[in-house]
Amino acid sequence: MRSFLRTACATVAVLTPLLGFSNRAQAQQSQFKIAFVNMAILLDNAPGRTQAESTYARETRSYSDQLKRMNDSLNTLFTSYQKAEPTLTAAQKETRQKAMRDLQGALQDKQQQLSQQAQQRQNELMAPIMEQVKKVLDDIRTEDGYAMIITGDPNLILSYDKNLDITDR
Repeated sequence: MRSFLRTACATVAVLTPLLGFSNRAQAQQSQFKIAFVNMAILLDNAPGRTQAESTYARETRSYSDQLKRMNDSLNTLFTSYQKAEPTLTAAQKETRQKAMRDLQGALQDKQQQLSQQAQQRQNELMAPIMEQVKKVLDDIRTEDGYAMIITGDPNLILSYDKNLDITDR
């Protein structure tokens, strides 16, 4: 049994360098560099972000105004219905309830539509900023020889080398 183990160990010791396993693995490990950035911090400090946010707020203010008017109309209709309910006939109650349901449905549809429009506009405003951030990260990746730069929130990463966080750069 001992001779078998000695022979096996000797064979592995002789073949490993000849086949280049250890050298290749070591070379690949030393060439594969990863870094990460905290995108929230990058975007908070990105040039043009403040202007994009103010444009977004200005443009979407009308969305909020439309929704507020529709919501106020629904509330007025509901308050009016509650006051008049004791004196209404069953048919009148049904008519008013249907009107409130219709208005509430229209309000929800409008809210969804405006929310989608706002999201689309936000994406349009942020696209040039994101392109600029990506270009800078691509330049850093190429310059420093990183295989990849990933986005990562340091609070979500369990353990990491602080030197891998290139957010400040």
